[in-house]
Amino acid sequence: MTKPSIWKNPRVKAAFPYALLLVPPLCWGGNAVLARGVVDILPPVSFAFWRWCIAFAILFPFARNSLKKDCTVMLKSWKIILLLSFFGIGCFNTLLYRAAHTTTAINVSLIQTIMPAMIILISRIFFKESIRGLQLVGVILCIVGASLIALKGKWHTLITMSFTEGDLLMLLAVFSYALYSAFLRKRPAVNPLSFLTIIFGVGALMLLPLYIMELLLRGFFPLRYAAILSILFVALFPSIIAYFCWNRGIEEIGANKAGLFMNLTPVFATIMAIIFLGESIQTFHITGMAFIFGGMVIFNRRG
Repeated sequence: MTKPSIWKNPRVKAAFPYALLLVPPLCWGGNAVLARGVVDILPPVSFAFWRWCIAFAILFPFARNSLKKDCTVMLKSWKIILLLSFFGIGCFNTLLYRAAHTTTAINVSLIQTIMPAMIILISRIFFKESIRGLQLVGVILCIVGASLIALKGKWHTLITMSFTEGDLLMLLAVFSYALYSAFLRKRPAVNPLSFLTIIFGVGALMLLPLYIMELLLRGFFPLRYAAILSILFVALFPSIIAYFCWNRGIEEIGANKAGLFMNLTPVFATIMAIIFLGESIQTFHITGMAFIFGGMVIFNRRG
């Protein structure tokens, strides 16, 4: 008699989407750091355009069979496909890469902490989702914790911070991805590979006119190893792997709960800095992480 699969265990099934949602902030923490690090060698639209083209090229051979089956369904759902491609693929990372040219890494991290609140607000407006008082407390604790890490525990930095064009672009980027996350519930019921392949391809096509304009203004970026490796990294990890886990996680537990995981981005960025850059862990790191994890526990309490 065969033993039941571990995946049939109710506890494992319940924990699975939460484990998946740990992956995107890990990948996006690396993406935010990299975006700031390559501003001198990769123009923002070119970076985003080639990211999605290569991600599409990697996925297409694996998704070809499922695309044939799902083609009719996706054509019928062309409006939501265009909307998700525009906000989640065409806008978010292009705006983030452009913002990285004119703002600091602290500002980029700090502004992203408001995304969970934006997702909840959009879900409330468009889908009439309610939020309990205790859940609101959880969201606030997560934002405080993520902000504490981004500001390195120096709250007075908020007073002296100068806000630039890049900060406004980051606000637009965060709003764009919040819309994508909230409206994912409307995506067609197709194979996840088919869905990702299509929105990556459509998103890249949407960027094509802007890419051509950037080429005319700035020319093609030099093919250095750093540029090629950076594009390959963001095509594979923050794109294919992170989007697959994010979409599946939202499908399982909803956009409001999943949105809180965005606050783990500065946590993972900090951990990577400690491991790879030799930085030391500080009191504000521990305090910020405690706020974030406490907020997530409170938000997910059954009331």
